[in-house]
Amino acid sequence: MKEVIKEAVTLLEKGEPCVLATVVRTRGSTPQKPGAKLLVRKDGSGVGTLGGGCVEGDIWFAAKEIMRHRGGPEFKDYYLNEDIAARDGLVCGGTMYFFLDPMWEANSYLPYGREILQAYDGGSVVGMATVVRAAEPQRMGARLMLREDGSTQGSLGNPELEKLALESIRKVADLGNNDSILTADGTELFIEGYTTPPTLVIMGGGHIGKATAVVAKTLGFRIYVVDDRPEFANTERFPEAEAVVVADYSQGLDQVPINANTYIIVATRGHREDDYALEAAIGTPATYVGLLGSRRKTLLIYKHLLKKGHSPEVLRRVRSPVGLDIAALTPEEIAISIMSEIIMVRRGGKGGPMQMANKYFNRALEQAKVGEWAPSVPSS
Repeated sequence: MKEVIKEAVTLLEKGEPCVLATVVRTRGSTPQKPGAKLLVRKDGSGVGTLGGGCVEGDIWFAAKEIMRHRGGPEFKDYYLNEDIAARDGLVCGGTMYFFLDPMWEANSYLPYGREILQAYDGGSVVGMATVVRAAEPQRMGARLMLREDGSTQGSLGNPELEKLALESIRKVADLGNNDSILTADGTELFIEGYTTPPTLVIMGGGHIGKATAVVAKTLGFRIYVVDDRPEFANTERFPEAEAVVVADYSQGLDQVPINANTYIIVATRGHREDDYALEAAIGTPATYVGLLGSRRKTLLIYKHLLKKGHSPEVLRRVRSPVGLDIAALTPEEIAISIMSEIIMVRRGGKGGPMQMANKYFNRALEQAKVGEWAPSVPSS
């Protein structure tokens, strides 16, 4: 969403109004998930997307009406029924909840937007809580930002609400995730974390590393490659990479920016190199470290690292053998297995099949027999 925030900052610096529409909550199957944004300019043009179709069209129209009447923030829900799905080619059966935030020339969003852009570009991680629904309309749009050093900016106007918001921000900010909080009095907060884009560090420039870089690039990851061989660590071989590092595996990560939104794959050419690379990787703040190879090789490396004094708790966090079990064979299939596991870790998934249980299918069969076809499946 960096391009959306950047355009909002640019417009506000010019003194031009805009409306920022954000998906703050979803239920069931929807074309976009929380955090998706659309910025509508005063001329009606926009940046970003909420999923397309008439859903986006209706929110776009509402945003233009807010600007035309110089209105206040709005919270909207939109149910996606089968008719909408058939017309727009969207998935059906879900509900989307939107917050439309008008930003005028002197809007207080500007300093927040500038800090968010700094976080995207490698600065300190920041998190922000926004009141997106409240019984008192004047409270909607209130913001509280938490910086990495513990300092804050803004106010939600309620100490207990701010305490709740800060606790949630700390849980999601490092990974750039988001969350929605509904309180007992009906107030709803939308929590967003802002940091660098997810970063994949590939230690080993072989076939699997190359295939993984291609897949990761399509998923929006920044990519760094570390290898001790110039012929395997170069921009010709890895055009997707932000940078390539030619260095010993024990030292290469010193030249790569690593934070909690970093994922490291160890896939070098041999046992000894894997040993050095894994030892370096587990000493970083990366959220995910995966080791390619057999269980036998993994256990031998673990034994060596344990003898060197590394704790069992640290080694238990290593994903090895790396990837989800999809019976992958080729480098490309293995790359998909690896990136699937990384997505699972990043999004909090479970990694199992999404096929509906037989009881729902059987219910549909029974309904079809009596001419009462009305799909009845879980909302999530």
